[in-house]
Order: sequence, then structure tokens, then C-alpha cells
Amino acid sequence: MAGLYIHIPFCKQKCHYCNFFSVASIRNKKEMVQAIAAELQLQKAYLDNEPLKTIYLGGGTPSLLTEDELNHLFETIYLNYEVDTDVEITLEANPDDLHTEKADIIRRSKINRLSIGIQSFHDDDLLALNRVHSARQSLDAIKTMQDFGITNISIDLIYGIPGLTNEKWQQNLETVKQLQIPHLSAYALTVEERTALDWLIKKGRMTPVNEEMSITNFRYLQQYAHENDYEHYEISNFCRPGMYSRHNTAYWSGKKYLGVGPSAHSFNQNSRRWNVSNNTKYIEGIKNKEPVFEEEVLDVTKKYNEYILTSLRTRNGCNLNYIKEHFGEVFYNTFLENLRFSQYQNCFTLTDQILVLTSEGMLFADAITSELFISDKKENL
Repeated sequence: MAGLYIHIPFCKQKCHYCNFFSVASIRNKKEMVQAIAAELQLQKAYLDNEPLKTIYLGGGTPSLLTEDELNHLFETIYLNYEVDTDVEITLEANPDDLHTEKADIIRRSKINRLSIGIQSFHDDDLLALNRVHSARQSLDAIKTMQDFGITNISIDLIYGIPGLTNEKWQQNLETVKQLQIPHLSAYALTVEERTALDWLIKKGRMTPVNEEMSITNFRYLQQYAHENDYEHYEISNFCRPGMYSRHNTAYWSGKKYLGVGPSAHSFNQNSRRWNVSNNTKYIEGIKNKEPVFEEEVLDVTKKYNEYILTSLRTRNGCNLNYIKEHFGEVFYNTFLENLRFSQYQNCFTLTDQILVLTSEGMLFADAITSELFISDKKENL
């Protein structure tokens, strides 16, 4: 089974922290949808005819698409791909787009899961992030979707926002519980280069991110999830039993996926490629039936490092038997050696050949992962 990701590169306005490719305009939206549909046809052989188990419309802001535009994309998918009868189809959405008319469109469509970019239930946080919606719109949007029978909902929250106290963070999580949201993605605010947030902090117009408060928020999040029956199945993801994101889980499990649209990434287990991050160049390439993308062929070392990176993020952990079977004795022995000299011995457990990060270890996931990576230049490999 494989996945399909569709990138819709339009937003009403850019959030201060966002480094994903999108433009704060809907100019050429119709032409872009036509180009994406054309790319779906051009790339249909990429997945070797594997059935689609998941489809994810991300961005950008896919909830800006009209009913006709959504239908056009789904019709193209179903004409050109085998789609599993139990397919998970997720639409990313902003709260300000989720009015009753949109809810009715979603209910009539093939979409069966929503991922709503809430980020915070506090207006001062939303203002700091330059979000286009208000806290009131967030509550109204969720309740509107639920009233229309759309209950398979995930929401995004951000912690570590300057001014977000742990008390306010607790209120955010309590709201998630009260609204009976089955899935939560929670991310630490990260200052990416060349974003508005980066510029504002450097110019002294915004308070820098308080790393200690981010850690406090994350630890409370873990405690809250444990006490309220949310499974912490990946570093940034929590769900009620059985309500995990199948699409994102496929990423972390190394499954194949095709990405269409500008900046979208694809992976076929042997190579990775990514489309040009430019709307004009993307559309022109598709019109000429020559998609513009870059590609990287993955050697065994890169495949090993990717397995370490993705598997350690999840509750299933890193399987040492899998390393030995798929990468050989040299990689296996090097892994054990790196593990033995790790600075974070109290941050993981090794049981029955499965290495899993502890709750505390998740705070140091990047550092632990980098210790276990193997350099391409290692002579013994």
C-alpha cells in the first residue's frame, strides 16, 4: 500500500513561523489545480500500481479549494490510481474556512478526516503567530464540523510561543479534551531561517523562544496525554486508541508515497525527489509534460540513517533485527557500538532487540539520532 500527498500552495496570509512553500494569494489557483491534476496523470506509474491506502491534501491551505476543484482532483485520482476501499483521505484546513457551507461540501466529498490548524485557543498567541483566524472561530469551526457528523478530526497546537505560560498551555489541552478531539499534533515553536519570525526576533520586535518553557510545556503534554487516554505514538502526535494518522505513520514506516504539486516530495524506497518550489516553473513544467524536480538516489548508508531517524520517533522504536537483516552485520555492529558510547543512556530502553526512547528521551531525539547515524565517509562501510 502507498500514499499520495497533494500540496496546495495558497494561503490567505503567511504565518510568521512557517517555512513551508506557499504564497499569500489565490491568484492562478484554478490553473494550479489543473496542473496538479495533470501531474497526477503524468506520475501515475511512480508507485508501481500499488493501491493508495492514504491521500493527504496539505499546504498551504487546501481548505481554500472549491467543491468543483476538490471534485476535479478526486475524479483524476480515482481514474488513474487504484484506491483502497478503506482509504484515509485527509484535508488540512484553517478554522476560518470551516463554515456550514464548507462543512456540507466536505460531508458530500470523499474526505473522511480533517486536520485543522488551530495552533492555540488564545487570541494573543494567534496574533503573535500571524494566524488569520481567532480563538472563537476555532471553537465554532470544530463544533460546526461535529454538528455535520465530521468527527475524525486532528488539530495542530504549538507550544513554546513567547507569552504562552504553562497555565495557558494547560487550558489549550483541556479544550482539546472538552471538544472530544481524537487526534492531536503538537509542535514546539521553531525559529526557521528566513521566516518572518526569525526576522522579528533578530530585530528585537518579538521575544525569543524560551527553550525552558518549551520543555515544561512538552513534559506537561506527555503527562496530560497519559492521564487522559491519549496514546503518545510519535514524538509530536497523540491520539485516542486506534485514531492515529495512517498517512503520517506510513512516512515513519518507510512506505512509498507520491507527492504532487510545487515543493511536494516523493519516495519510492530507492530514491527521493522533490518538485520545484515555484508556482510558475511548476505549472510551465507540467504544461510541457516535463515536471521540474530534483532527485537523490539513496545508498545503503542513507537508507540506514533514514530508518534510524524515522523509527526512533515512534513508540514502535528501532528494531535491531531489522537493521541486521536489511543492512548487514557491519551496520548492526556499528549501531551497537554507537549505542554503547551514547551520552543518553537513561533516555532509551532496549528490550527484545527494540530500542525505544523514553518520555525524557524524546526531548533529546535529534541528539540521540545523530549519535546513531553512520557517516558516508566511514572507511569500514
